[in-house]
Amino acid sequence: MVSLLGSRDELLGVIERSLDSDIHVRGNEITITGAPADNAVAVRLFEELLELVKAGQNLTPDAVTRALGILTAASGERPAEVLSLNILSRRGKNIRPKTLNQKRYVDAIDKHTVVFGIGPAGTGKTYLAVAKAVQALQAKQVTRIILTRPAVEAGERLGFLPGTLYDKIDPYLRPLIDALHDMLDPESIPRLTAAGTIEVAPLAYMRGRTLNDAFIILDEAQNTTAEQMKMFLTRLGFGSRMVVTGDVTQIDLPGGTRSGLKVVRDILGDIDDVHFANLTSADVVRHRLVGEIVDAYERWDAIEAAPQNQQHRNKPRR
Repeated sequence: MVSLLGSRDELLGVIERSLDSDIHVRGNEITITGAPADNAVAVRLFEELLELVKAGQNLTPDAVTRALGILTAASGERPAEVLSLNILSRRGKNIRPKTLNQKRYVDAIDKHTVVFGIGPAGTGKTYLAVAKAVQALQAKQVTRIILTRPAVEAGERLGFLPGTLYDKIDPYLRPLIDALHDMLDPESIPRLTAAGTIEVAPLAYMRGRTLNDAFIILDEAQNTTAEQMKMFLTRLGFGSRMVVTGDVTQIDLPGGTRSGLKVVRDILGDIDDVHFANLTSADVVRHRLVGEIVDAYERWDAIEAAPQNQQHRNKPRR
């Protein structure tokens, strides 16, 4: 019961605030009273949480909230299956999807050759893609991992940074390297990099190559031009998989330059074996405020865009 309800009934408090039914606990017995439909949701929630406890998971308030969100989404997916899907385990830490959309994203990577993960900051787009890449490498499904990002400021500002070319591009590639450090022994990364098993490079280095038997990730794809996106996608070789991640609300390209990530769905949306996975603020797994910040900016963008749309509609036709 302590595992289910939390120390000092912390999790019970989260459950009570989230449900419309009344919850009463006496000893090892939980009594639920309320409307039949509300009670059914409460019973299902406790059943799913018990299954997670039996699987050895330590429940947290966040896990309880996400389990209820999956239940109320009426998707047919079970929270216990979504939240217990292990991608990687390292030193007692399990990397797994934490939301329904994240699980669908991970499943799509297993089923499709090219997957686009599109969503706001903090939704795990890159982290889960790197975890799937490491999993594929360890399972010998691929022989190497290639991680790449566009260095948007690859001209003047990079030149002002001290050191070699690799020192200059390191700030752009650091998030990918940090993710690798969470999933592999840090001592093994230089060895794997030297052997070419893991390659972390700017997008410009992909031109002219054919990438066979590789798991290839393009991060921050909203900062690619349409031409760069086409160049990258046509690097796909035999036995390879690609994951492209990005956030179309955080484009850093110079004014007037169209993002390749914004147009690619219109171009490739009807092609088999290409999948577009959409993540939202509900899938943010960073601090609770991150999701609220994302939503606030979306509302602000909609308000800012409204006068422009109205002006466009009022423009006289010739």
